[in-house]
Amino acid sequence: MSILFKIIIAVIIIVAATELSKRSTTLAAILLAMPIVLFVSFTLIWEESKDANKIAMLTHETLMFILPVLPFLFLLSYMLKNGTNFYISLGVSSLGIILATLLVQKYFFQT
Repeated sequence: MSILFKIIIAVIIIVAATELSKRSTTLAAILLAMPIVLFVSFTLIWEESKDANKIAMLTHETLMFILPVLPFLFLLSYMLKNGTNFYISLGVSSLGIILATLLVQKYFFQT
């Protein structure tokens, strides 16, 4: 598939979420929570490689990296609701995600 096609799909999802959030944060959150990017990515990888094992491994590794993100979404929400600056909240949450991801990588992806 062409890179341009992949970029267009990503942009459509991002624009849809940001525009939807103007009308309803709940609907935007549902769109963002749906694994649209995962399914589109898996489909594009399948079309390019037809390698089920590759997609199975990618699915497992994606799950392992989603898990450390979840607590920091709660932290971001908590910090913003309590008046912390957006960029500070995003930075602290991002650092937490990075550290948690490194720990997952170290302890669950040992070679």
